[in-house]
Amino acid sequence: MIVLDCKQLGPEWFAARAGVPSASNFDKIVTTKGEPSAQAKNYMYQLAGERLTGAKTETHQSAAMQRGIELEAEARSLYELMTDETVQTVGLCYPNEDKKYSCSPDGLVGEYGGTEIKCPLIHTHVGYLLDGKLPTAYFQQVHGSMLVAGRKWWDFMSYYPGIKPFIIRVQRDEQFCKKLHAQLIKFCMELDKTVGKLMNL
Repeated sequence: MIVLDCKQLGPEWFAARAGVPSASNFDKIVTTKGEPSAQAKNYMYQLAGERLTGAKTETHQSAAMQRGIELEAEARSLYELMTDETVQTVGLCYPNEDKKYSCSPDGLVGEYGGTEIKCPLIHTHVGYLLDGKLPTAYFQQVHGSMLVAGRKWWDFMSYYPGIKPFIIRVQRDEQFCKKLHAQLIKFCMELDKTVGKLMNL
């Protein structure tokens, strides 16, 4: 694993992510069953455009998203208190020096783990508590982060002030990770070809 030590959401972080598939978007490459996603082509075209411009595509940041960002440090401190673990914050992780794809974990935990922290709206948080499982929407991101960072488990945490936090430890799904890895290799090869075609137009 290669770690880029920079501040998440900072200029260096955005520049490093431009044109590089990231775990938060792996659901645009594969489904939860490890099959190609219907969103793959559009995501590939977005990344190809980012490589040509050298700039990360701007995404709308809602008030709820901004609130989540502001609460993340508070949630991380509570996670450390509840689990007696120390969270290492990093900017960006790559599986190797090729840097073909990446993840931006909310924290690495010890030698084998990591964490993904969400601070959603109250109704969403309550739903997570009642369901008691990893939300399907984050399946590819969590397992993708384990693949990229070479980890065995990942703690998903949902936090809302004043309500019991939801923490669930997700063990690495080797079968899914193999399928994800195969699709990522294929996707990245096609992305390189697409960028090459655009540069020769």
